[in-house]
Amino acid sequence: MPAIVLVGAQWGDEGKGKATDLMGSDVDYVVKFNGGNNAGHTIVIDGEKYALHLLPSGILTPTCTPVIGNGVVIDLAVLFEEIDGLEARGVDTSRLLVSANAHIIAPYNRVLDKVTERFLGSRKIGTTGRGIGPTYADKMSRTGIRVQDLFDEKILRQKVEAALQFKNQVLAKIYNRRAIEVDEVVEELLGYAARLRPMVADTSLVLEQALNEGRTVLMEAGQATLLDVDHGTYPFVTSSNATSGGACTGSGIPPTRIDRVIAILKAYSTRVGEGPFPTELHDDMGEFLRKTGAEYGTTTGRPRRCGWVDTVVGRYATRINGVTDFVITKLDVLTGLDKVPVCVAYDVDGVRHDEMPVNQTDFHHAVPVYEELDGWWEDISDCRSFEELPVNAQRYVLRVEELIGARVSAIGVGPGREQIVSRHSLLGD
Repeated sequence: MPAIVLVGAQWGDEGKGKATDLMGSDVDYVVKFNGGNNAGHTIVIDGEKYALHLLPSGILTPTCTPVIGNGVVIDLAVLFEEIDGLEARGVDTSRLLVSANAHIIAPYNRVLDKVTERFLGSRKIGTTGRGIGPTYADKMSRTGIRVQDLFDEKILRQKVEAALQFKNQVLAKIYNRRAIEVDEVVEELLGYAARLRPMVADTSLVLEQALNEGRTVLMEAGQATLLDVDHGTYPFVTSSNATSGGACTGSGIPPTRIDRVIAILKAYSTRVGEGPFPTELHDDMGEFLRKTGAEYGTTTGRPRRCGWVDTVVGRYATRINGVTDFVITKLDVLTGLDKVPVCVAYDVDGVRHDEMPVNQTDFHHAVPVYEELDGWWEDISDCRSFEELPVNAQRYVLRVEELIGARVSAIGVGPGREQIVSRHSLLGD
């Protein structure tokens, strides 16, 4: 069986967890391949809300094996706190596998993340302050600590000493912060080793064997296309590859095994943190979307910036990821509007752009060109087929589908697991 990749098509918070959960009973492995605890998935099952941060969404499906891939950076305290919270609610987490090559967020990385953002002031990126960026920076500079290092105290200590030799100079001389002791870092990290060991595996090998045995592997991204470090709205991006290409490097599965790429597009747009956002609304309508859609960060609780759907971004996501299927989420939030604007292009200093501007300056100055569609007033939360949707809701979906250039295979009409309209199988027709 082939592998399937699931990504966000906007700036994150599109509802990837709901889509993963929707397929959970039909897939054998769910792999988180990038990011850390700087983003979250919210899943509602039988009225119960589950907020996941580090754990793959497949953790909530008893028949599925959840995997944290090598491309993820792990805060071990958060990981075990999340596991304990689920276990207390009766969720079995014993199936979890963790890549031996995944990198660990050390205490000094959290400290550096916070003080650096404060130091940047008005030029801040808008990070969550959880040490994600500094950990990826250590990975790229080859000074990072990996999961496997926790099982060799000598190597762990050598790596921590090497890292702090430089980082303590930065903390003390630039940020006027106290130096961090090698012993306290080593002691904290070693404290997790015994509990972590049974979960650790060569996950790339496990996934390869699973595919060879005819099992289905779903790889889910943290964050989203416009937050990808290479293809997003740089520098206001995350520190990893959140696009479909990142699924290969972050899991060890080769691109020749991938058959489908599913992208999640919210029926409107949201963004957390700094950076350009052409369709952002600063009026009562923006507040309506925020309140009606409960647009507050799963991980941080920060209010999300809200705006109309942007099909220029949608087309870009289709191209960058090779999207085969879209899932539109939160269509129900738009119920009750007389008109629903859809961004179809940008105006940049009098020049129309039907595709994403090639440079950052133009994107910062992009003014959305809207097409207004008629709204609907009917409650759609109980709709389970496309034909049950109000005619104007159907027209909205079909117009967005036309503009983004890939078929819409499923539509979310409420927060519940069962509140979904299916047009095509996400596992392939």
